[in-house]
Amino acid sequence: MHLAKLASSKFVVTCEISSPKGTNLDGFLNSVDSVKDYVDAINIADNQRAVMRAGPLAICNLLKKRGIEPVMELTARDKNRLALQSDLLAAAIMGIENVTLVTGHDPTLGDHAEAKPVYDLDSVSLVDVAVGLIQGKDMAGHPIDGAPDFCLGVVASPGLVDDEKEMSRLKEKLHRGARFIQTQPVYEPEVMEKFVEAIKDFEVPVFAGHVILKSASMASFMNSNFPGIKIPDSMIRKLEGLPRDKVIETTLEISVELIKNIKPFCQGICFIPEGWERYLSRVVEQIGV
Repeated sequence: MHLAKLASSKFVVTCEISSPKGTNLDGFLNSVDSVKDYVDAINIADNQRAVMRAGPLAICNLLKKRGIEPVMELTARDKNRLALQSDLLAAAIMGIENVTLVTGHDPTLGDHAEAKPVYDLDSVSLVDVAVGLIQGKDMAGHPIDGAPDFCLGVVASPGLVDDEKEMSRLKEKLHRGARFIQTQPVYEPEVMEKFVEAIKDFEVPVFAGHVILKSASMASFMNSNFPGIKIPDSMIRKLEGLPRDKVIETTLEISVELIKNIKPFCQGICFIPEGWERYLSRVVEQIGV
Protein backbone atom coordinates (compact mmCIF):
# COMPACT_ATOMS: atom_id res chain seq x y z
CA MET A 1 0.00 0.00 0.00
CA HIS A 2 1.69 3.17 -1.16
CA LEU A 3 0.98 6.02 1.25
CA ALA A 4 0.94 8.58 -1.55
CA LYS A 5 -1.77 6.66 -3.38
CA LEU A 6 -3.76 6.09 -0.20
CA ALA A 7 -3.63 9.81 0.59
CA SER A 8 -5.41 10.56 -2.68
CA SER A 9 -8.58 8.95 -1.35
CA LYS A 10 -8.53 9.47 2.45
CA PHE A 11 -6.88 11.30 5.34
CA VAL A 12 -4.00 9.05 6.38
CA VAL A 13 -3.10 8.34 10.01
CA THR A 14 0.24 6.80 10.95
CA CYS A 15 2.06 6.38 14.25
CA GLU A 16 5.76 6.20 15.03
CA ILE A 17 6.67 3.54 17.58
CA SER A 18 10.23 3.11 18.79
CA SER A 19 11.98 -0.19 18.08
CA PRO A 20 12.95 -2.12 21.21
CA LYS A 21 16.38 -1.52 22.69
CA GLY A 22 17.04 -5.23 22.99
CA THR A 23 15.40 -8.45 21.85
CA ASN A 24 12.36 -8.36 24.13
CA LEU A 25 9.41 -7.44 21.91
CA ASP A 26 6.66 -7.45 24.55
CA GLY A 27 6.54 -3.71 25.18
CA PHE A 28 6.83 -2.88 21.49
CA LEU A 29 4.05 -5.27 20.50
CA ASN A 30 1.81 -3.96 23.28
CA SER A 31 2.24 -0.47 21.85
CA VAL A 32 1.50 -1.77 18.35
CA ASP A 33 -1.65 -3.55 19.52
CA SER A 34 -2.90 -0.38 21.23
CA VAL A 35 -2.83 1.66 17.99
CA LYS A 36 -3.14 -0.79 15.08
CA ASP A 37 -6.92 -0.43 14.74
CA TYR A 38 -6.67 3.36 14.51
CA VAL A 39 -3.84 3.84 12.02
CA ASP A 40 -3.09 3.07 8.39
CA ALA A 41 0.60 2.38 9.02
CA ILE A 42 3.27 2.33 11.71
CA ASN A 43 6.52 4.24 11.27
CA ILE A 44 9.76 2.63 12.41
CA ALA A 45 12.77 4.93 12.80
CA ASP A 46 16.39 4.01 12.09
CA ASN A 47 18.36 4.65 15.28
CA GLN A 48 16.53 7.94 15.67
CA ARG A 49 18.47 10.78 17.35
CA ALA A 50 21.52 8.49 17.06
CA VAL A 51 20.23 6.20 19.83
CA MET A 52 20.89 2.51 19.17
CA ARG A 53 17.81 0.31 18.82
CA ALA A 54 16.79 -2.84 16.96
CA GLY A 55 17.08 -2.35 13.21
CA PRO A 56 14.03 -1.22 11.24
CA LEU A 57 14.38 -3.97 8.62
CA ALA A 58 13.64 -6.71 11.15
CA ILE A 59 10.92 -4.71 12.91
CA CYS A 60 9.15 -3.75 9.67
CA ASN A 61 9.30 -7.36 8.50
CA LEU A 62 7.70 -8.38 11.80
CA LEU A 63 4.89 -5.87 11.26
CA LYS A 64 4.29 -7.13 7.71
CA LYS A 65 3.94 -10.67 9.02
CA ARG A 66 1.31 -9.40 11.48
CA GLY A 67 -0.65 -7.74 8.67
CA ILE A 68 0.38 -4.19 9.63
CA GLU A 69 1.69 -1.72 7.06
CA PRO A 70 5.14 -0.36 8.02
CA VAL A 71 6.89 2.83 6.98
CA MET A 72 10.61 2.14 7.23
CA GLU A 73 13.09 4.91 7.86
CA LEU A 74 16.57 4.59 6.37
CA THR A 75 19.32 6.93 7.54
CA ALA A 76 22.47 7.69 5.61
CA ARG A 77 24.51 8.28 8.76
CA ASP A 78 25.56 4.74 9.64
CA LYS A 79 26.24 2.96 6.33
CA ASN A 80 28.01 3.40 3.02
CA ARG A 81 26.32 3.24 -0.36
CA LEU A 82 26.80 -0.52 -0.65
CA ALA A 83 24.97 -1.23 2.60
CA LEU A 84 22.25 1.34 1.96
CA GLN A 85 21.41 -0.15 -1.43
CA SER A 86 21.53 -3.64 0.06
CA ASP A 87 19.08 -2.63 2.79
CA LEU A 88 16.71 -1.10 0.24
CA LEU A 89 16.70 -4.29 -1.81
CA ALA A 90 16.20 -6.36 1.34
CA ALA A 91 13.24 -4.17 2.29
CA ALA A 92 11.67 -4.70 -1.13
CA ILE A 93 12.14 -8.47 -0.87
CA MET A 94 10.30 -8.35 2.48
CA GLY A 95 7.40 -6.48 0.87
CA ILE A 96 8.18 -3.13 2.51
CA GLU A 97 6.99 -0.41 0.12
CA ASN A 98 7.01 2.86 2.08
CA VAL A 99 10.47 4.16 2.94
CA THR A 100 11.45 7.49 4.48
CA LEU A 101 14.98 8.63 3.62
CA VAL A 102 16.92 10.83 6.05
CA THR A 103 20.48 11.99 6.60
CA GLY A 104 20.47 11.26 10.35
CA HIS A 105 21.56 13.10 13.49
CA ASP A 106 25.24 13.28 14.38
CA PRO A 107 26.28 10.41 16.71
CA THR A 108 27.54 12.86 19.32
CA LEU A 109 23.88 13.63 20.09
CA GLY A 110 23.02 10.01 20.90
CA ASP A 111 23.94 7.25 23.31
CA HIS A 112 27.14 6.20 21.52
CA ALA A 113 28.89 9.54 21.24
CA GLU A 114 32.17 7.87 20.26
CA ALA A 115 30.62 6.23 17.16
CA LYS A 116 32.13 7.20 13.81
CA PRO A 117 29.54 8.48 11.32
CA VAL A 118 29.74 7.36 7.69
CA TYR A 119 27.71 9.94 5.75
CA ASP A 120 28.82 8.45 2.43
CA LEU A 121 25.50 9.82 1.16
CA ASP A 122 23.01 12.36 2.45
CA SER A 123 19.23 12.38 2.14
CA VAL A 124 19.35 14.07 -1.29
CA SER A 125 21.72 11.53 -2.84
CA LEU A 126 19.91 8.72 -1.03
CA VAL A 127 16.71 9.68 -2.85
CA ASP A 128 18.68 9.45 -6.11
CA VAL A 129 19.95 5.98 -5.18
CA ALA A 130 16.47 4.68 -4.29
CA VAL A 131 14.94 6.10 -7.47
CA GLY A 132 17.73 4.47 -9.47
CA LEU A 133 16.90 1.08 -7.95
CA ILE A 134 13.24 1.59 -8.83
CA GLN A 135 14.38 2.25 -12.40
CA GLY A 136 16.40 -0.96 -12.42
CA LYS A 137 19.98 0.09 -11.83
CA ASP A 138 22.35 0.46 -8.91
CA MET A 139 24.33 3.58 -8.03
CA ALA A 140 27.22 2.49 -10.23
CA GLY A 141 24.88 2.17 -13.20
CA HIS A 142 24.77 -1.64 -13.22
CA PRO A 143 21.43 -3.29 -14.01
CA ILE A 144 19.69 -5.16 -11.20
CA ASP A 145 17.62 -8.29 -11.61
CA GLY A 146 14.21 -7.23 -10.37
CA ALA A 147 13.43 -3.68 -9.30
CA PRO A 148 11.69 -2.53 -6.10
CA ASP A 149 8.44 -0.57 -6.11
CA PHE A 150 8.96 1.98 -3.36
CA CYS A 151 6.94 4.98 -2.27
CA LEU A 152 9.73 7.27 -1.10
CA GLY A 153 9.27 9.87 1.62
CA VAL A 154 11.41 12.63 3.08
CA VAL A 155 11.29 14.64 6.28
CA ALA A 156 10.79 18.41 6.48
CA SER A 157 10.39 21.08 9.13
CA PRO A 158 7.61 23.56 8.26
CA GLY A 159 8.96 25.85 10.95
CA LEU A 160 12.03 26.40 8.74
CA VAL A 161 10.00 27.41 5.69
CA ASP A 162 11.87 30.72 5.58
CA ASP A 163 15.26 28.98 5.65
CA GLU A 164 16.35 29.13 2.01
CA LYS A 165 18.91 26.33 2.34
CA GLU A 166 16.47 23.93 4.03
CA MET A 167 13.73 24.57 1.48
CA SER A 168 16.14 24.25 -1.43
CA ARG A 169 17.24 20.81 -0.20
CA LEU A 170 13.64 19.71 0.29
CA LYS A 171 12.63 20.81 -3.20
CA GLU A 172 15.66 19.04 -4.65
CA LYS A 173 14.55 15.79 -3.00
CA LEU A 174 11.03 16.21 -4.34
CA HIS A 175 12.39 17.02 -7.78
CA ARG A 176 14.49 13.84 -7.72
CA GLY A 177 11.55 11.58 -6.93
CA ALA A 178 10.36 11.72 -3.30
CA ARG A 179 6.60 11.13 -3.24
CA PHE A 180 5.51 12.19 0.23
CA ILE A 181 6.64 14.46 3.05
CA GLN A 182 6.53 13.69 6.74
CA THR A 183 6.96 16.83 8.81
CA GLN A 184 8.44 17.58 12.18
CA PRO A 185 5.78 18.41 14.80
CA VAL A 186 3.77 21.53 13.97
CA TYR A 187 1.79 23.47 16.58
CA GLU A 188 0.74 26.50 14.55
CA PRO A 189 -1.74 25.96 11.68
CA GLU A 190 -0.54 29.09 9.90
CA VAL A 191 2.98 27.63 9.74
CA MET A 192 1.65 24.50 8.06
CA GLU A 193 -0.40 26.58 5.65
CA LYS A 194 2.65 28.62 4.63
CA PHE A 195 4.75 25.48 4.21
CA VAL A 196 2.20 23.72 2.01
CA GLU A 197 1.90 26.80 -0.15
CA ALA A 198 5.68 26.84 -0.61
CA ILE A 199 5.80 23.29 -2.04
CA LYS A 200 2.41 23.20 -3.78
CA ASP A 201 3.92 22.84 -7.27
CA PHE A 202 5.19 19.36 -6.42
CA GLU A 203 1.72 17.98 -5.63
CA VAL A 204 2.92 15.48 -3.04
CA PRO A 205 0.96 14.52 0.10
CA VAL A 206 2.11 16.05 3.37
CA PHE A 207 1.76 14.12 6.63
CA ALA A 208 1.99 16.46 9.60
CA GLY A 209 3.99 15.22 12.57
CA HIS A 210 2.34 15.50 15.97
CA VAL A 211 3.75 14.90 19.45
CA ILE A 212 1.16 14.83 22.23
CA LEU A 213 2.60 17.15 24.88
CA LYS A 214 3.09 15.45 28.25
CA SER A 215 3.80 18.59 30.25
CA ALA A 216 4.62 22.27 30.08
CA SER A 217 8.29 21.46 30.72
CA MET A 218 8.35 19.04 27.78
CA ALA A 219 6.92 21.76 25.54
CA SER A 220 9.53 24.25 26.74
CA PHE A 221 12.30 21.70 26.18
CA MET A 222 11.14 21.11 22.60
CA ASN A 223 11.11 24.85 21.94
CA SER A 224 14.67 25.17 23.20
CA ASN A 225 16.22 22.09 21.58
CA PHE A 226 14.51 21.40 18.26
CA PRO A 227 15.06 24.06 15.59
CA GLY A 228 11.93 24.77 13.59
CA ILE A 229 9.52 23.61 16.31
CA LYS A 230 7.59 26.38 18.04
CA ILE A 231 4.95 25.58 20.63
CA PRO A 232 2.95 28.74 21.39
CA ASP A 233 3.15 30.16 24.90
CA SER A 234 -0.65 29.94 25.10
CA MET A 235 -0.46 26.12 24.85
CA ILE A 236 2.28 25.91 27.45
CA ARG A 237 0.33 28.08 29.89
CA LYS A 238 -2.66 25.73 29.63
CA LEU A 239 -0.49 22.89 30.94
CA GLU A 240 1.34 24.72 33.71
CA GLY A 241 0.64 23.71 37.30
CA LEU A 242 -1.92 21.03 36.46
CA PRO A 243 -2.16 17.67 38.29
CA ARG A 244 -1.39 14.65 36.10
CA ASP A 245 -5.02 13.73 35.36
CA LYS A 246 -5.80 17.29 34.31
CA VAL A 247 -2.66 17.45 32.17
CA ILE A 248 -3.80 14.39 30.22
CA GLU A 249 -7.28 15.76 29.58
CA THR A 250 -5.99 19.21 28.70
CA THR A 251 -3.23 18.06 26.37
CA LEU A 252 -5.57 15.70 24.51
CA GLU A 253 -7.95 18.60 24.02
CA ILE A 254 -5.05 20.68 22.70
CA SER A 255 -4.11 17.89 20.27
CA VAL A 256 -7.64 17.46 18.97
CA GLU A 257 -8.19 21.17 18.41
CA LEU A 258 -4.79 21.62 16.78
CA ILE A 259 -5.12 18.68 14.39
CA LYS A 260 -8.60 19.79 13.34
CA ASN A 261 -7.11 23.18 12.44
CA ILE A 262 -4.18 21.63 10.57
CA LYS A 263 -6.19 19.03 8.64
CA PRO A 264 -7.21 21.37 5.81
CA PHE A 265 -3.56 21.88 4.89
CA CYS A 266 -2.30 18.29 4.84
CA GLN A 267 -3.24 14.79 3.71
CA GLY A 268 -2.47 12.94 6.91
CA ILE A 269 -1.06 12.98 10.41
CA CYS A 270 1.89 11.09 11.86
CA PHE A 271 1.60 10.69 15.61
CA ILE A 272 4.82 10.52 17.61
CA PRO A 273 3.36 9.46 20.98
CA GLU A 274 6.64 9.01 22.90
CA GLY A 275 5.14 6.26 25.08
CA TRP A 276 1.58 7.64 25.14
CA GLU A 277 0.23 5.26 22.50
CA ARG A 278 -2.71 4.43 24.78
CA TYR A 279 -4.20 7.88 24.18
CA LEU A 280 -3.98 7.86 20.39
CA SER A 281 -7.37 6.18 19.90
CA ARG A 282 -9.15 9.00 21.76
CA VAL A 283 -7.54 11.67 19.61
CA VAL A 284 -8.20 9.82 16.33
CA GLU A 285 -11.85 9.28 17.21
CA GLN A 286 -12.35 12.94 18.10
CA ILE A 287 -10.68 14.41 15.01
CA GLY A 288 -13.14 12.50 12.85
CA VAL A 289 -11.01 10.38 10.51
